[in-house]
Amino acid sequence: MNTVTVRLGKRSYPIYIGEGTLNQLGEFAAKKISPGRCAIITSAPIARHHLKPAVKSLTSAGFTPIIIEIPDGEQHKNLATYLAVIDELVKAKLDRTSTLFALGGGVVGDITGFAAATYLRGVPYVQIPTTLLAQVDSSVGGKTGVDHPQAKNLIGAFNQPTLVITDTKTLTTLPEREYTSGLAEIIKYGIIASPKLFKHLETHKKQITQRNPKTLEHIITESCKIKAHIVAADEKDAGIRQTLNFGHTIGHAIEAASGYKNIRHGEAVALGMIAATKISEDAGLTQTEAERIKKLIANLNLPTKTNVNITKTLTAISHDKKRSDGKTRFIAAQKIGSTCIIENVPKNTIQKALKSIVK
Repeated sequence: MNTVTVRLGKRSYPIYIGEGTLNQLGEFAAKKISPGRCAIITSAPIARHHLKPAVKSLTSAGFTPIIIEIPDGEQHKNLATYLAVIDELVKAKLDRTSTLFALGGGVVGDITGFAAATYLRGVPYVQIPTTLLAQVDSSVGGKTGVDHPQAKNLIGAFNQPTLVITDTKTLTTLPEREYTSGLAEIIKYGIIASPKLFKHLETHKKQITQRNPKTLEHIITESCKIKAHIVAADEKDAGIRQTLNFGHTIGHAIEAASGYKNIRHGEAVALGMIAATKISEDAGLTQTEAERIKKLIANLNLPTKTNVNITKTLTAISHDKKRSDGKTRFIAAQKIGSTCIIENVPKNTIQKALKSIVK
C-alpha cells in the first residue's frame, strides 16, 4: 500500500492506495473521525459489488451507516439528485457530527462532497473512489458540485475530504469502457507534469490494458502525487492548478454538447487533449510530440474522433467556468511535461482544433 498526503496545513489528508484497502475503511476512518451515525452515498451498480465490505468495515469500527442510492451516470449529476440526497440526510436526522462516505465514481463523489459542504453548513466526508477516473482525479482536490444544462460543474464548492481510500481491487469489476476512460486523466498527468510517467504509459500498454495490480498501484500513485502537489500549491484554482484543465475546456464542452449522454468524461478529455495539441502548436509543441500524444491516446484504446456538433461545442465553450473577463483560457502543452496558459484563443483556431477530432 502507498500513502500520498495532500498538504493543506490543518486540513491535510491522506490518500491510501492499494489492493484491499476497502476492507480497512473503518480502521482508517476511525483514525480521523469519531465513529457514529453516518451515510454511505452510492449507486446501484457500485453497491452490488462493494457496499457489503464497506458496511462491514465501518460497522466493525463503530460507525452506524444509512445507505443512500442515487442514479448512475453523468446525466444525473444535477440539482435534483443533490436535493434527493439532502432529503435523505434530513429524513435520517443526521447531525454535524455525522460523516458522509462517497462510495463510487466521480458523480457519486462530486454530489456527496457538495452535499457535505452544504448540509448543516458543512459535515465531514470521505472519498472511496471505485473507478479509475475518480481514483486519479475527482476524489482528490476538493472540487465538488453538479452540472448545469448549459455547462459542466457550474454549481459547486471547494470542499476537501477528510481522507481518501483507493482500493485498486475495485477496478477489476469496472466495465472495459469505464476503465479505459480513466486512463485519459493519467495520460494528462504525464503531458502536464511528468515525461517519466508518460514514457511509462507508452512502454507498459500490456500491463495497463490487462489491469496488472502492481502497474495500477504505480500509475495511480504517481498521478495522485502530481495532483496532490498541485492542489497543495494552488487549492482554489487561481494559478498552477489550472494546468489540470489540459484537454478539459474542449472535453467539457463536448460532454455538454452531447447532453452528457453516450460519452464518458475520460473519452471527452481524450478528444479534448488531441484538440489541445492543435492549439498547442502556437505554444511551441513540436509535431513529433503531438504525434506521441495522439499515438498514446489511440494505443490505450481511447477515441481520437467524434461526431459531436461543432456549433454546439463552441457554444458550450463560451459558458466555460474558467473564462475570465470574457476570454476563454486554454492550457497548452509546450512539450511533454510542461504547459502554459493561452488567453483569448481566436475562434477560428478553436474551430480548426475541433475539426481535427470530428469524423
